[in-house]
Amino acid sequence: MRNTIHFRRPTNGGLAVVLGVLLAAASAFSAEEKPGYDDTPMLPNSQWRVHDKNRPQSPIVEPGAKPGDPPSDAVVLFDGRDVSQWEGLTADAVEDGAINVVKTDGLTSKITFRDCQLHVEWATPKTADGNAMNWGNSGIFFHGLYELQIIESKACRIYADGIAGAVYGQFPPLANPSRGPGEWQTFDAVFLAPKFDGEKLVQPARMTVFWNGVLVQYHQEILGATKHKMFPQYEQKVETGPLVIQQHHSAVRLRNIWIRPLNLDR
Repeated sequence: MRNTIHFRRPTNGGLAVVLGVLLAAASAFSAEEKPGYDDTPMLPNSQWRVHDKNRPQSPIVEPGAKPGDPPSDAVVLFDGRDVSQWEGLTADAVEDGAINVVKTDGLTSKITFRDCQLHVEWATPKTADGNAMNWGNSGIFFHGLYELQIIESKACRIYADGIAGAVYGQFPPLANPSRGPGEWQTFDAVFLAPKFDGEKLVQPARMTVFWNGVLVQYHQEILGATKHKMFPQYEQKVETGPLVIQQHHSAVRLRNIWIRPLNLDR
């Protein structure tokens, strides 16, 4: 004898009950997907509580495939081929996937920014191509004003605030982790732009720099625009600007340059 199972079509009332249960479950699931609290202490100088359940999650950024590769939100300024991100850069200055700075009149990025994270790889010539104090001389100017120095520095031939990793003319690096002439080196820097209220400086620019993975500038206050043999001052009251690469009559090479424009509240 075969047993037969009969299903009853739910009534309207039954459907309402089922839907109510499903909605309640969905609501509970939604609540579980937003962990946190709404009765914890407020954080100082913030609109958020400790473990605030309504605080937005951080944006997702895909990291580079290997250290030094640009993350997904970076603007690639030079990838070994494309010269379109710079004023003053032509294909003639690109050699073996690197920019030979001496074959330019200096470079200015087309992108402008306020704060930023910057990655750049650089190498000085294997042999001196100028006097000792200008061997491998170049520099990275944030906003075109504040210089992070590039120069041959394995054996220092220049004053302390002029070696690589220095905020030029202001602060020597905390250490000198230089590789030898001709070897590739890296800078990873965070630049915080100055803030002005009209003509008044409210917050100075600051710079943090890792050179070959070694911390050489930490949240360093910048005294003003870079000068040679003069005291720096904030003469231009600007909070945004381009990246400028100095050409100083030496065949410095650059590669793998990328930037993450930031707007950091502080």
